[in-house]
Amino acid sequence: MIQTPNNILRFKLHSLILIAIFSYFAIGQENEINIPFRLTSANNISVQAVLNDKDTVNLMFHTAANSVTLTEDAVKKLKSLTFTKSSEGVKSWGGSENSARVSENNSLKIGKMKWNGISISENKQSGPETDGKFGLDLFKGKVIELDFDKKVMIISSTLPKNIKHFQKLKLIFEDDLMFLEANCRIGNRLLKNIFLLHSGYSGGILFDDEFTQRNEIDKHLKITGSQELKDSFGNILKTNKAILPELIIGNEKLKDVPAGFFTGAIGNQKMSIIGGDVLKRFNIIFDAKREYVYLKPNNLKKAKYT
Repeated sequence: MIQTPNNILRFKLHSLILIAIFSYFAIGQENEINIPFRLTSANNISVQAVLNDKDTVNLMFHTAANSVTLTEDAVKKLKSLTFTKSSEGVKSWGGSENSARVSENNSLKIGKMKWNGISISENKQSGPETDGKFGLDLFKGKVIELDFDKKVMIISSTLPKNIKHFQKLKLIFEDDLMFLEANCRIGNRLLKNIFLLHSGYSGGILFDDEFTQRNEIDKHLKITGSQELKDSFGNILKTNKAILPELIIGNEKLKDVPAGFFTGAIGNQKMSIIGGDVLKRFNIIFDAKREYVYLKPNNLKKAKYT
């Protein structure tokens, strides 16, 4: 066959199209990384990780934390870390400042993602069935999708194509923490509040002290019991357990949500919290700038509360 200028041009054009198509799919695959997770009995998101290419651990994904931590019990079983005493206090969500040992310059691999030069702190607590936790800082500038139907965390550079099926809500992002506005229906009152998104808290919601006292929550909700909570360093916080008739997040309504709160002039609980028992009922997408969260009810929306 004689190669005419037109045939050569046509061949080059087809080649460029094929290269472009291949590049498109290759880039798409690189920009989307799937990380399988397990939803524990305590409503925590647990993923498998490898430290320094030697030690395998189960880490909890914590939406209200930014450091990588390991429990004291887990550290005793690991061989690849060396710890020293930290010179700075580490503050837990319970409000107390604690000293902690720190291991510097570690590598951490989760799925196909790997980080070097990671500092790891040691503390007493993590979610049940996990050896420690990690937070949002590992995925800075990335979209984070939590698909509870498929049990997978998806890390990508752009929002997914099916985003139109999700409800878009404004995030309040302060001090590397994500807050969301929601409404609580108590009797004939609709009370607006700001909640910290806290996947490390296994319960439904936890009211802050100021909201509890201002709205006399203890007088309007039926108390069903009490519970002791422990933060990462073992500090004990005692809370009352009750049932909130309705929690409204955007246009989604959840009935009879377990709620916790403290009574009296305690002042320790300065933030209201939405925990894992609520979060797991939605497939969730956090945008790269942490300006918006996208929610879509999943197969767990009507599951029994734990």
